[in-house]
Amino acid sequence: MKQLVIISGKGGTGKTSVVAGLASIGPKKVLADCDVDAADLHLILHPEIKERHDFLSGERPEINPELCTQCGLCAEHCKFDAISDDFAVIPEKCEGCGVCSYVCPVEAVSVSPRLCGQWFRSETRFGQMVHAELGIGEENSGKLVTTVRNASAEIGEELGAEVVLVDGSPGVGCPVIASLTNADLAVFVAEPTISAIHDLKRVYKLTEHFKIPSMVIINKCGINADKENEIRAFCLEKEILIAGELPYDTIFSKAQLAGQSVVEYDPDGMGKKIEAIWDKMETNF
Repeated sequence: MKQLVIISGKGGTGKTSVVAGLASIGPKKVLADCDVDAADLHLILHPEIKERHDFLSGERPEINPELCTQCGLCAEHCKFDAISDDFAVIPEKCEGCGVCSYVCPVEAVSVSPRLCGQWFRSETRFGQMVHAELGIGEENSGKLVTTVRNASAEIGEELGAEVVLVDGSPGVGCPVIASLTNADLAVFVAEPTISAIHDLKRVYKLTEHFKIPSMVIINKCGINADKENEIRAFCLEKEILIAGELPYDTIFSKAQLAGQSVVEYDPDGMGKKIEAIWDKMETNF
């Protein structure tokens, strides 16, 4: 079973639209949406949730007012100003370090696991999908991405899938590193803009560091020929294979509004281009 991760370096390059298109074709696969901070693959694939699982990470303290003597030690030692004037924990400020529980002389502070979100196992028209939802203002998205990646790999083995297709997190931080874990191939979706090229170079350094083979899809071709050539030159310099080039086209927006992948919406046009990209990727990983 191969694990194929689609990443972008920055948001808005069309990564999820490409993933939805690739999900429409090819062999039996399991899908994983690792953009847990702003997941949107479900808007196209309309998953039917079969299983829900709580995502617990870190700890959340609570002060018992009946035991609290209001000595002030918890507020004095809290580096995040997460203790209110009436000696209650302010959730949006609390980092779960537990120092309040440690310094409390009367053991008025109890600590429990922190619910940070949920992850789901769902059914889509293209196969099973693992996705997640991080709670508002919650952190540890890298750990949640790891949960999604591990679950998708286990389900892939269970179902005898040939490919785990991952919609990776944007950027180059912890969630992206978690998205790339055990990847057999990383595919960068790049648009011909200054910021996208800058981030393409950053995310390439990441895959190079972890020795993950990579390819590039140039999306939104036609908006800036000079920047397209800059991407091609960078790929030539680094010996990165270009899997394909997709033109800037309102077909993508129309497909999204229809709740379809671009392959479903325009099978004889853009769909053929996505199929050619899949064939080239499949040959090289």
